[in-house]
Amino acid sequence: PLLPPLPHPPVMARPSRALLLLLSLTLLALLAPAFYLPGIAPTDYEEGMQLDVFADKLTSPKNKVPYDYYSLSLCKPSEDVTRSGKVKSKHVNLGQALMGDRREPTPFELFMRAPESCKLLCHESLDFKAKRAFKNRIVDDYYVRLSLDNMPSVLKTTGREGQEYIINGFPLGFHDENNKAPLLYNHLEMKVLFHEPKFSPFAPFQGGSDAKVYRVVGFEVSPVSIAHDPPTGDGKAVSTCPAPGAVEAPKGPLIISDDSNALDVYFTYSVTYEESDIKWATRWDPLLKASPEFRRIQWFSIINSCLIALFLTALVAMILMRTVYLDFARYNNMENDEDLEEDFGWKLVHGDVFRVPNNLELFAVLHGTGVQLVLISTFTVAFAFLGFLSPANRGGFLTALLTVWGFSGAVCGFFAASLYAGLEGKNKRLVTLGSALFFPGIAFTVFFVFNVILWYEESTGGVPFTTLLILLGLWFVVAVPLNVIGAYFGYSAKPYEFPVRTNQIPREIPRASETPLLLLMFASSILPFFIVFIELTFIMTSLWNGAVFYMFGFLSLVLVILMVACAEVAIGTTYFSLTRENYRWWWRSYGSTACIGIYIFAYCAIFLLGSHEKGEKMHLLSSVIFLGYSFVMSLAAAFVTGTVGFVSSFYFVRTIYSKIRVD
Repeated sequence: PLLPPLPHPPVMARPSRALLLLLSLTLLALLAPAFYLPGIAPTDYEEGMQLDVFADKLTSPKNKVPYDYYSLSLCKPSEDVTRSGKVKSKHVNLGQALMGDRREPTPFELFMRAPESCKLLCHESLDFKAKRAFKNRIVDDYYVRLSLDNMPSVLKTTGREGQEYIINGFPLGFHDENNKAPLLYNHLEMKVLFHEPKFSPFAPFQGGSDAKVYRVVGFEVSPVSIAHDPPTGDGKAVSTCPAPGAVEAPKGPLIISDDSNALDVYFTYSVTYEESDIKWATRWDPLLKASPEFRRIQWFSIINSCLIALFLTALVAMILMRTVYLDFARYNNMENDEDLEEDFGWKLVHGDVFRVPNNLELFAVLHGTGVQLVLISTFTVAFAFLGFLSPANRGGFLTALLTVWGFSGAVCGFFAASLYAGLEGKNKRLVTLGSALFFPGIAFTVFFVFNVILWYEESTGGVPFTTLLILLGLWFVVAVPLNVIGAYFGYSAKPYEFPVRTNQIPREIPRASETPLLLLMFASSILPFFIVFIELTFIMTSLWNGAVFYMFGFLSLVLVILMVACAEVAIGTTYFSLTRENYRWWWRSYGSTACIGIYIFAYCAIFLLGSHEKGEKMHLLSSVIFLGYSFVMSLAAAFVTGTVGFVSSFYFVRTIYSKIRVD
């Protein structure tokens, strides 16, 4: 050759380049002032540009059934109305549709930095039926959810200690128990918070010019009840609104009477604009900022969880480091069979400890379902913790949850089939169908029955037929085929090679060791439940009271502690069962932690009772829907914790029996 061969590059060249690239990207991320999530970019408004206000839904902390904003006789826009009189909703994602959210246009006319004072929205004449509908919703404490530039309307209130609180939405009216006639809030005081960015990289793509642009960073709404006088002049001038900064209106409140006479209601609104130091990238921070009281509760929850986990860790460490190692020394020092006959403990059941459990098909299906749910919860909470499931992306968390579930069907099929094949099961078709249809079938049946009822009630909680088709497609077109593929690879697994052989004739279990399974499950699941019961309060409030759940860091830490605690509880329960010569540990290890689902369901029932004051009537449909979805959630929690308990016990049992000498 004309040229000598090039020398080989040093071994560390490629790792050094990769490390240099990683450091460069990290430095670039640190120098960046902020980042925007994919598909979520700020909208720049010039002065005088129109701001669109959308109606989401009507929700209540007492009645869990959401309703459409226009299910009441409220002002409708002149456009986007069908022939039947219904307002067309803008497109919403899958998560929003399942949560009952809508995005319906409203007739509010807002223009950037153009204040309005006591502007007439519309006039409605309420007959007896319309008045009764308003009254029922006000008595049930329904709140109105509006949004502006993807920012929810909030109501600022002050607590007893003078601390400021932010409430999502604003009440439809006011009802005093002493005054049977409720008040209707027919005037809205709107405040739009805006920020002027120094530089807008999105202006060229939004048709912007050199004029100043502004971004919406907050939307506050304060409702007032006013018995307006009829408009004068051109029919749009209303003079009975409260003056700026005034506490009371010049006219009295608008009372919804019980008589059959028509009630004339004039809906009005005022708009003010206030410049804020809050930047667009951090505009959700005031809504997500936890109060000092909530932070104290969260830290108390973490400390409580850590103490329980430390107690369980010490218990398991004592079992492993002292008791089990002493057992190893004693069993391995036995010289003849006579010593073995005189001894007692978990070595005596070595010939039965790996005997196939009863109802192996069901056990394999539950195992595969639990592994899939562990994967779903881990991925979803991790993405939320990293900020990819921002509350600005409404419905994103539920959409991500369902997407991960659909594409993780192969995981469920694989682990169910591999366990079944490892224990040399024969009915493979039943396990495959069970892993694909068991838990999704339960969840979809509950969802479909409630959806039909909500359709009849004309609630937004009843999702459209197209959404049902999407869910069925995600199940049968994506999840089920992937489940079958995963099961195909799972059945190719070789049978388990256990450290000891299984006797042909089962050993008789002493009566003294037959602890009732239900008693064992209830007793052993108490400590893991105590780890999560405080966090459950925030989760239930977010799901059913419309609050924004944002403490994913605390939730991630609590879930990790819960998984560790479940593993330790299952190991301890399995060891004590084996020392009492009870080799039926398979279902016991699963049930010792899966019973936490029963405690969670009981806690949900207590939460439902606590959301109603004493003597207050409970809505039957609302209670049934709440308990139905709570049952599905508790069942999922039972599958997750039960699987963690079984897997931990399985490796524990294999380990300890591989360390002893068996002839």
